[in-house]
Amino acid sequence: MRYQSTRGNSPEQSFLEILLGGLAPDGGLYLPVQYPKVTPAQLDSWRGLSYADLAFEVLSLYCPDIPEGDLRALVRKTYTAAVYSNGRPEDKASDITPLHWLGEESGTRIGLLSLSNGPTLAFKDMAMQLLGNLFEYALQRAGQHLNILGATSGDTGSAAEYAMRGKAGVRVFMLSPKGKMSAFQSAQMYSLQDPNIFNLAVDGVFDDCQDIVKAVSNDLAYKAKHQIGTVNSINWGRVLAQVVYYFQGYLLATQSSSEKVSFTVPSGNFGNVCAGHIARMMGLPIERLVVATNENDVLDEFFRTGIYRARKSAETLHTSSPSMDISKASNFERFVFDLLAQDGKRTAALFKQVEETGGFDLSKDPAYATMRQFGFTSGRSTHTDRLKTIRDIDGKYGVMIDTHTADGVKVAREYLQKDIPMLVLETALPIKFEETIQEALGRPADCPPAFKDIKTLPQRVESIPADVGVVKQFITQHVS
Repeated sequence: MRYQSTRGNSPEQSFLEILLGGLAPDGGLYLPVQYPKVTPAQLDSWRGLSYADLAFEVLSLYCPDIPEGDLRALVRKTYTAAVYSNGRPEDKASDITPLHWLGEESGTRIGLLSLSNGPTLAFKDMAMQLLGNLFEYALQRAGQHLNILGATSGDTGSAAEYAMRGKAGVRVFMLSPKGKMSAFQSAQMYSLQDPNIFNLAVDGVFDDCQDIVKAVSNDLAYKAKHQIGTVNSINWGRVLAQVVYYFQGYLLATQSSSEKVSFTVPSGNFGNVCAGHIARMMGLPIERLVVATNENDVLDEFFRTGIYRARKSAETLHTSSPSMDISKASNFERFVFDLLAQDGKRTAALFKQVEETGGFDLSKDPAYATMRQFGFTSGRSTHTDRLKTIRDIDGKYGVMIDTHTADGVKVAREYLQKDIPMLVLETALPIKFEETIQEALGRPADCPPAFKDIKTLPQRVESIPADVGVVKQFITQHVS
């Protein structure tokens, strides 16, 4: 298994060679040269496996440079009932990602794939806990250390920090948009006192944070000198880990590999739904991949029109589903590369156009006409929709959902197909967005006991301008 850059101008590498680095040297993102295929018989043979053992089966197709015994030990260390308990009894926590059927609507079973049982109560834990263990393994094997530079709109930051705290040879520098996350999200990150964790609140929006990470990653000399890596979803290891729960969701929702399911995915940066695209390319019988956006609807606009129009920072709206307040979707490049039949030269030209003019138009391109074969469709949700959906799901099914999952449910209902189950990827526990839950339901969100006092803890964070030079200087000062 070798990996190529979406921009076609970097040498092919192995899994361990790309694990720690993030962007390819040419500025592209890594993808396998060829997606491994899973046969129906192979898929059925995975029914009944524990989540850890299913993860081993999927991941082993992509990282042959990790010995089988080591990989199996890593996934079994990661996906345990103790890590994914979220206050539940251990026999329930062993499910890791339980499927919660809501009911039948329009002749279709609709359910929530629960992904928020990890230590930070968000789906990012599903990949980040594994990435922390993979990083520690790779660094110890190579005798190296790593300085992680990341950007977060809310959940990635806390998931990364909880996964990397105390890891040998790892420091984390996490950029977040100042004042743009929920109070709970901010407290989760800023209350960490571990000496290897550094929080930087940037005067701007998430896209400013993300642009800084990319700029530092593209400074190859600085990146090499300071051993800079990333945990954002531009990191292939993180996307790969997320592929596993699509297989798990499918296996939980079906009886045989002759059946199909659809998935709806709340999406801002396109990483979560990109993992579904990869699972589908591997042969998982997915009928539709429904991309659900909030008011920052750059992805919905593309899938409806073929026009990709990245918004400027000033145009990015601050919404009640803040983890999706993103207008420049990093992982979208991976899908465009596949849409263009893996033409790296064309992909590079399009994303250079994004940087220079703010977008591109494929509406009349023959490639856009092939979109149907990839199963994508999309929809948009607003604050009013969010409140209505949270109330409806609570009233009809007695289930409290967070704001991003509400965006997913709202859009999912627009694409139900008779006899094809629709799974909505749950993204976080409602307590992370308690202000909107209170507004929607008139009562507080449920809070796991371990987090009841989190907002009263001392916080450790530095405020900085949206300036690449300032971030580089901060890193240099703290790694020497």
